[in-house]
Amino acid sequence: MYPIRTAKEFIALGYNVYCVCLDGGHIQNHMRELGVECFSTTSKAKLLSQQLFRLNNWLKERNVTVVHSHKSGDILISALLHCLMPRKSFFTEHMGVKRPKKDVFHKMVYRHLSKVFSISNETYQRNIKALPIELDKITPLLLGTYVPEIQPVANNSDIIKIKQSVGLPEHSFVVGTVGRVCYGKGQMHLFDAFCLLSEEYPDLHLLIVGGISEADGSDSLFVHELKEKIDKARLVDRVHLTGFRKDTKKMYSIMDIVCLPYHDEAFGLTAIESMAQAKALVVSNTGALPEVVNEAAILCDPLNPKDIANKIRLFIENTSIKSNYSHKAYCRAKNKFSINKHIQKLIGFYS
Repeated sequence: MYPIRTAKEFIALGYNVYCVCLDGGHIQNHMRELGVECFSTTSKAKLLSQQLFRLNNWLKERNVTVVHSHKSGDILISALLHCLMPRKSFFTEHMGVKRPKKDVFHKMVYRHLSKVFSISNETYQRNIKALPIELDKITPLLLGTYVPEIQPVANNSDIIKIKQSVGLPEHSFVVGTVGRVCYGKGQMHLFDAFCLLSEEYPDLHLLIVGGISEADGSDSLFVHELKEKIDKARLVDRVHLTGFRKDTKKMYSIMDIVCLPYHDEAFGLTAIESMAQAKALVVSNTGALPEVVNEAAILCDPLNPKDIANKIRLFIENTSIKSNYSHKAYCRAKNKFSINKHIQKLIGFYS
């Protein structure tokens, strides 16, 4: 979603934005909704073997001077385009490289890049060790999100309607999580934590927002195992899997607590989205999440359901602590992760 979000902001500022993407995918559909002209291909192999010169001419006709890649596999395309016609080339490393890429092939591919952006200090440290590029070409650049000018306040009538739309009772207390339903996002351990709390708090519900099909990037076997576990625990009426949602802002609005027990997150866009919506957060003590939330969330061991449950319980039992963390989360998002600040930094690099 990051390229879509930044495209929208650049268009609003009067820039021309174009997209190279797979035909019929989510990126193409979203970009077209924004009015972005796309060069689409059925496969990366076809683009490299048959369409590269056509793509270069397409970019040349549109006077494209900046190319920004978001997957490591796309850097080869960027490098070959650079050989045909030099352009400023950038790459946002969204994952944080764990295995060295300092062989001859990667050195040749990466050397055309103007900058590699690391989305957190965690990924920056990985990248300076692993990538075959000069240190001064790797720089941290935190992601951004839309942050309301004023801290969001729940409208009860709207909340009730949104709850009803996903099968939640009007007076339910909701713990929510957002992310692809797969092992690394920790939904299984969160469910185990929920089970530890379910009898103690009969109005407690668990809302799992995220793709549950392979087309949305989920792990089908993991989804099947999770559904079986929910059914076996007889908690089908209290655990709600929404599938992929475009209206995540609405989903956040009905969550009393957001829990992100991700195992090894490189950044955590959902964390800053949650903070922007002034949510009380429980997040993993691993990966980049502690860096992202700083003191604006409670940390948990993502592999320990009992610890996750205990941290959630702190917010359930003490509304003043919950309110305090909600406010701290919003303030951190506004001061550190505004999409406007992020875009201005990008413009500086592009220029």
